[in-house]
Amino acid sequence: MHANMTEYLRINLDTEMWECRSCNNELVSAHDNYKRGLLVHDRPPHEIHPHLLDPKKYEYTFSPDPTYTAILEFYCPHCGTMVEVEYTVPGHAPVYDMQPDIEDLKKKVAAWGDVPEKPEIPDIEIERHVHNH
Repeated sequence: MHANMTEYLRINLDTEMWECRSCNNELVSAHDNYKRGLLVHDRPPHEIHPHLLDPKKYEYTFSPDPTYTAILEFYCPHCGTMVEVEYTVPGHAPVYDMQPDIEDLKKKVAAWGDVPEKPEIPDIEIERHVHNH
């Protein structure tokens, strides 16, 4: 049984592991912060928010100051899918943003049934009208 948690993350409720939804790779225990199973890139803020003023001439350039702003990008170590981006302060531990109740999820998924990764969309016939003038 699986519980989809985000666009790129799910929990395998049988193994109680976080998994990448893009490549099905197991990441880390679902009782832990999923970010511990991902690769982290500490992106320089000016790469995302370029300087609007010349930093050689101006102290404030409208780009976040890297002394106060860190942008952490989290990637699946197997397929390279970007799973999460986090704005934080330099040196701060990654935020623990999801702590699911595994036992409750097991009960709910058992009642609802597994959600397919790619739901089947029924074919809909569209009637087309061509107007000749």
